[in-house]
Amino acid sequence: MIDITTRAQHLEKLLGAPWDAANPAGFAAVVAADEREETAPAAEAVLDEFGLLAEFVPRALGGRLDRIDHMIELMRSVYRRDPALGLARAGQLLASVNVWTAGSPEQRAAAAELLLGNRRIACAFHELAHGNDIAGNEFAARRAGSGLVLHGRKESIANLDLADALVILARTDPADGPRAHSQLFLPAGLLAPGQVRRLPRFRSVGMRGVRLGGMEVNGLPVPDGLLLGAPGTGVETASRAFQVTRLALPAMSTALLDTALRVALHHTRRRRLYGREAADLPMVRTTLAEAFADLLVCEALSRTAARALHLCPESGSVHAPAVKYLVAGVLTDAVQRLATVMGSEFYRRDGEHAVFQKIVRDVRPVGFGHIARAACLSALLPQLPGLLGRARRAPDPVPAALFTAEAELPEPDLSRLRLVAGGRDPLVSSLGTVLDEDLPAAVRPLAEEHVRGFAALCEAGAVLRPRQLSITAEVPVRELAARYTVALAAAACLGVQRAATAGEFLARPEWLQAALVRLGGMERAVPAGLPPAVEDALIEELLHRDDHNLSFGLTGRPYA
Repeated sequence: MIDITTRAQHLEKLLGAPWDAANPAGFAAVVAADEREETAPAAEAVLDEFGLLAEFVPRALGGRLDRIDHMIELMRSVYRRDPALGLARAGQLLASVNVWTAGSPEQRAAAAELLLGNRRIACAFHELAHGNDIAGNEFAARRAGSGLVLHGRKESIANLDLADALVILARTDPADGPRAHSQLFLPAGLLAPGQVRRLPRFRSVGMRGVRLGGMEVNGLPVPDGLLLGAPGTGVETASRAFQVTRLALPAMSTALLDTALRVALHHTRRRRLYGREAADLPMVRTTLAEAFADLLVCEALSRTAARALHLCPESGSVHAPAVKYLVAGVLTDAVQRLATVMGSEFYRRDGEHAVFQKIVRDVRPVGFGHIARAACLSALLPQLPGLLGRARRAPDPVPAALFTAEAELPEPDLSRLRLVAGGRDPLVSSLGTVLDEDLPAAVRPLAEEHVRGFAALCEAGAVLRPRQLSITAEVPVRELAARYTVALAAAACLGVQRAATAGEFLARPEWLQAALVRLGGMERAVPAGLPPAVEDALIEELLHRDDHNLSFGLTGRPYA
């Protein structure tokens, strides 16, 4: 199982056809497990048999992680069946990416050995009292002789009860400041019952199969050697490492929209209203076509940003929050609109379409899990003047491999991730190069509109002052950051279409027209509709993929 195509096909085969009611890893079993607030045991067994956690371990440590875009695409096979199953496994990436970034050779080898043996590492960062402000965390690791003593409380830890190890963020300096926290890589066996009280499981509305736990620690002594990286670098390590996960997790979640769209098609193509298929009704057709376009937008942005982590990782501090903000918002809105065409069927907890109500609930945590969308805009704001100023003066050259799916990529080098991009973002800079003779005529007016919009954004950014860019930024200023994410997505879609192989659906102008219309609509009170010919082309492609059981995303790959 070397190449991604072979791995993805093998995983699809192991998980089986999701619509098969007798499949213990299919939709029926997934919904039944969700009612019990767990994931389907048969699906868990399949993922262990496949060795899924090896997808998160770098090749140098014996795993299969060499391409982040490939890891994301493979994980979509899990998310499309059960987002909770996907998130529970992807949670191992949250913890381990910190070990790959800052761990000693021994710690990296130990983490790899755990994951390659299907064992779990929990990520114990968040504290409910501090939300996304991890620099405010109070859980303490105090110096005591040659070791450390842990005190405090951590909540909302996925798979804590199943974990063999934890990556913990702890305050090692009582004074506030950027060097006040450190990370620890802690064997779960050290959580002595006398000093550690397990908190009751946290119940949730969506992602109910993810086991969220917590712990209260009172005077637990641990060796000093458990520190992950240098003392005081905990927040810095997380800020760099989480650029991978804040991009990858929303990117994996596009499979939720794939499933929601597939269920909506399944329902509306079989339901007859007013003498014809419900799928033929104008409102339904428009909703389906827009959802298809939205899915392609999300995957174009997330795939390009994932490839950028290999080619220009210094831009990760910009792309990661942008992907999280835009993709999470688009997915949530699209699933909600699809619920309107499902009618009362979306509300059912039984029957062949019951997975839809689970998707409606499971998609919402995409917007706030790991980091909230609002916090993503706050992360982008301080970088805006530099990014927009550089884009005006001297755009960065665009690596050709950024958009070409077949192009080889170097293995990810997490040491090249930076806290800030220094104004460098070749993806958004590519917007300044799209208005050439290769641009399809049908797309030109829309592309020109986005280029003008970005020029206006650059002008607005030129007058921003540092005091306007803090966490207390006014709404109009925060909207500039949101507009920046739209510019990134437009650039990604234009680049993907241009790099597509002639004859492929992605090389056609219709989907790009639809994508640019949808993105343009994000900045209008009343979004524009898709041109009828564009809508027809999207529906034709959508029905073709549905009939041939192909993915609705960029790859259009075969599904089980």
